[in-house]
Amino acid sequence: MLINYETTRSVQEVRQKIEEEAKARGFGVLATHEVTNILQNKGTPIDYQSVIVEICQPSSAQRVLSKNPYIATALPCRVAVFQSGDKTVVSTIAPTEMISMFNEPGLEDVAQKVESLIKEIIEKSL
Repeated sequence: MLINYETTRSVQEVRQKIEEEAKARGFGVLATHEVTNILQNKGTPIDYQSVIVEICQPSSAQRVLSKNPYIATALPCRVAVFQSGDKTVVSTIAPTEMISMFNEPGLEDVAQKVESLIKEIIEKSL
């Protein structure tokens, strides 16, 4: 399941706010991928602005990875920010959905906590 939000703010304004809000809540910003620029530079442009912000909360990552190293395939949390018509869309895969793929019921509380924080981060960035 995707968690989606829309705003009239620009892609770059939202990206910057997501980075600030993530850091304020104890997340690290591991990378920001300027997808539009990357594709343009590779000769395969898209006609809208798109960025991906990778965020991670170290204590939660440590807990899930200590239980199941395969969960690394779902980390870090990726937040996509892109233009869609006259709106900016912010979208991420729900951590609760991601954790369900690994059949680790003891980690549902961690996923729920991270999901709540990511929703806060996004909502404060709109």
